[in-house]
Amino acid sequence: MTNYKNNNFKTAVTIAKALADETRLRALMLLADGPLCLCQIVEILGLAPSTLSKHMSILQQAGLVTNRKKGRWMHFAWSGDGSPETRQALDWIKGTLGNDDQIGRDRQRLQEVLAIEPEQLCRKQNQN
Repeated sequence: MTNYKNNNFKTAVTIAKALADETRLRALMLLADGPLCLCQIVEILGLAPSTLSKHMSILQQAGLVTNRKKGRWMHFAWSGDGSPETRQALDWIKGTLGNDDQIGRDRQRLQEVLAIEPEQLCRKQNQN
């Protein structure tokens, strides 16, 4: 592994690696309008909670998202106090993918999922 002398370079590499995955991009775009519970993102993306947790961890390590535990639920949101590089990356993703067909379908599905209580989603997911 390269020993980075420039912290900006390391930050750029970490962010680029985090963005180099369709699932993580879709998850990021779901968070563009506000925080979501992990179970809500799981419901939309159709992944196992453990798989999505790993993706969200990568996004968090890159400084793109933050998490907050609220009772039994883990909520994720865009990083509001990130570095300038992080803010630029999030702005670029939002501008680039804002009109994407898949992102549009995810947003439509999000409206359906938001009508369901997180507790119901978690119970449903635990039964599967």
